[in-house]
Amino acid sequence: SMADELELKAVVADPDALQRRLREAGLRPEFSGLLQDRRYDRDGELLARDEVLRTRVYQADGTAARRVQLAWKGSTGVSQGYKHRQELEYDLSGSEPPRALLEALGYRVAQAIDRHIETYRAADTTLRIEWYPRMDVLAEVEGPPQGIERVVALTGIPRGEWLPDLTALKLPFFA
Repeated sequence: SMADELELKAVVADPDALQRRLREAGLRPEFSGLLQDRRYDRDGELLARDEVLRTRVYQADGTAARRVQLAWKGSTGVSQGYKHRQELEYDLSGSEPPRALLEALGYRVAQAIDRHIETYRAADTTLRIEWYPRMDVLAEVEGPPQGIERVVALTGIPRGEWLPDLTALKLPFFA
């Protein structure tokens, strides 16, 4: 079923301090490893509608185990000060990313972004730290408003630095 996604993002000046604060708050990484993110499009159709079709492969550190996810995300808006969009996500664990299926439907990889991530969970809210190869470290917090605010407070990153839209920062890759 379709879900509503609410999130905020921030640039992380000191990833080690952020990890330390999260651990001091009792949070432990749920996942640590490589995230291979592939966005698909068909002649710019999805981009024109501000939609995303993507596959993600989560490769945990030190193991061959992988998790594969197929997702569609609707157009982006702002609701209650948070980035908001509808999304559909499907877990395809145990399989390969459905690249052949997407290509048969006319979709091609439009953007490929690989990065190291750590995810933390606090009840119904998820925080992800993302280390990109050629840009600043980012953090994303996703969940209900009260959970987002609770986790943002744990990070030590000032609330004013958490934004629903990072395009104003002119970062080369994010989503």
